[in-house]
Amino acid sequence: MMDESIIELTLLDGKERMAKVVAHTQTEFSSFRTGRASSAMVERLMVEYYGTDVPMVQLAGFSVPEARLLVITPFDKGALGAIEKAIQSSDLGINPSNDGTVIRLAFPVLTEERRKDLVKQVKAKAEDGRVQVRNQRRALRQELEAAQKRNEINQDQLERAEKDLDKLTSDHIAEIDRMLETKEKELLEV
Repeated sequence: MMDESIIELTLLDGKERMAKVVAHTQTEFSSFRTGRASSAMVERLMVEYYGTDVPMVQLAGFSVPEARLLVITPFDKGALGAIEKAIQSSDLGINPSNDGTVIRLAFPVLTEERRKDLVKQVKAKAEDGRVQVRNQRRALRQELEAAQKRNEINQDQLERAEKDLDKLTSDHIAEIDRMLETKEKELLEV
């Protein structure tokens, strides 16, 4: 008797792996500046704090009092200079304003040229996500083929599982495409 649970487990594993790729791609998208202030742009910046590189999210709180203003409030006032230095050395292209208590980041309106450049970068991240989803499909297909060679599943089950795997892949790629479309509109919005 062939074991259908191998196929179910493989497809479930594939769904989880592909969902992680989609979530990672979404995280990558959130780091792109749209002219609106968002803490996602600086949360992952590494700050040298007492000789150790620490993500900024562990050192400070964030607030957005206005659409184009991000206020960073360090938990420890001693980290203020290090946070400011990390922002200046990043590729954000924004000059921080330090008043001794908080750091303010004023986001300028994006130029048309910069918007188009950001769209290209977002499309590249989306393509990376699609490639990763396809890589997961290939790895899962190899697992299924190995199970068939071990006579754990038969040829018909393998073909059905591959169709299910292709549908799973298409669904996740379509999700990345939807996220890309939304982000593209967001970036091109004036």
